Amino acid sequence: MNSNLTPREIVEALDSYIIGQPEAKRTVAIALRNRWRRQQVTGDLQDEILPSNIIMMGPTGVGKTEIARRLAKLVDAPFIKVEATKFTEVGYVGRDVESMIRELADRAVRMVRQEHEQLVQERAHELARERLLDVMLTPKTVKPSDSTNNGQPEDDQMEESSTRSKFRKRLEDGRMSDREVEIEVNKDNSNSMLQVFGPLGMEEMGMNIQEMIGGIGGKQRKKRRVKISEAQELLAKEEASKLIDMESVTQEALKRVENSGIVFIDEIDKVASRTVKSGGGPDVSREGVQRDLLPLVEGATVNTKHGMVRTDHILFIASGAFHVAKPSDLIPEMQGRFPIRVEMHSLTEEEFYLILTQPKNALLKQYHALLQAENVELEFTDDAVRRIAHTAAKVNDEVENIGARRLHTIMTTLLEDLLFESDGTNPLHIQLDADEVDARLDSIARNRDLSQYIL
Repeated sequence: MNSNLTPREIVEALDSYIIGQPEAKRTVAIALRNRWRRQQVTGDLQDEILPSNIIMMGPTGVGKTEIARRLAKLVDAPFIKVEATKFTEVGYVGRDVESMIRELADRAVRMVRQEHEQLVQERAHELARERLLDVMLTPKTVKPSDSTNNGQPEDDQMEESSTRSKFRKRLEDGRMSDREVEIEVNKDNSNSMLQVFGPLGMEEMGMNIQEMIGGIGGKQRKKRRVKISEAQELLAKEEASKLIDMESVTQEALKRVENSGIVFIDEIDKVASRTVKSGGGPDVSREGVQRDLLPLVEGATVNTKHGMVRTDHILFIASGAFHVAKPSDLIPEMQGRFPIRVEMHSLTEEEFYLILTQPKNALLKQYHALLQAENVELEFTDDAVRRIAHTAAKVNDEVENIGARRLHTIMTTLLEDLLFESDGTNPLHIQLDADEVDARLDSIARNRDLSQYIL
């Protein structure tokens, strides 16, 4: 991660997008900073410092997943978010739990590769321009008797060199961007690759089969006619791939996975056994998923197509609503591997108001930007925003508490007519006040049966 980010700075960054939940933010910030602190420890003690895995508990819509999503943008580390319900015990139909580590390794390789490609972008664009010039300035065919040692008359060489310099200058200035040219590029076979999924590492086998099929006959090429601006980007991408050392990219990526990788497991409560059963049933499979997850959390070696990955120092963050099951319903070994627990509270009316107005991606700002595309200036008075927040809190109390997601439902209902009628033909300025919000929402909010389906 960014070594300059202190726990306080991490919390401030999360505050820009997530309202409330200070305890969860502090806990996550400390865990992230500890990853960097461990890297500063020298000697054998570094290997002994294990990450303190976290369980975030709280109702839906309070920010658990949003914290994970923002972490992915905050940390310069391999990060993956998975749903616990998509994994099943070995022997059942479903995804193998080790696939999350393989996917984490894939993302790390892509991330490091992009970083290395950025370092050679200048050189890659230079080589791409030369390839374009080769295509645009095909050498003239000359007779052997009229040629010099390199097969071309000296006057023609000087003329071609001058022309090439002029064209290169035009390419650099962007004066030829809209002209079309036919180039040859690598053919993308990703859509035609065989997909294989199943238990016992079959996903890994599927990846290997894909690579084998893609490697038959070497790299396939195809001709494309595109604008010069697009051609330069396509060729620069190919040249950048040639300039980087994939072996060093892979080694660095695996090192990052092992030392700073983060796995966010959502809906962990869905694989917790709700009751103790002596026989079979769904709880057997749930407990099996936990037992399969346990070695990864404790520390195991996973075979990926990029190499072996040790999971000892990967940080695992789990979350769940725990409406029915409780953290104590997890098997004892799993509870012990998630020592830090954070409870996230339900959102209040005041927090709904802040969610609508404060974050950089606030819902009101999103709808304002959407309608600006139709020449509509949308404005909410402060009492209108307060009334929306009040309605959200009220409906959550009376129907079902879905947290901040209720605001999306209410905003869509409130602006449905405007979103349907706006077509960009007539510039409009619309201001919504509390009375307008009441007129559109109150009849629905008062009818409990109706609000259950609409709001």
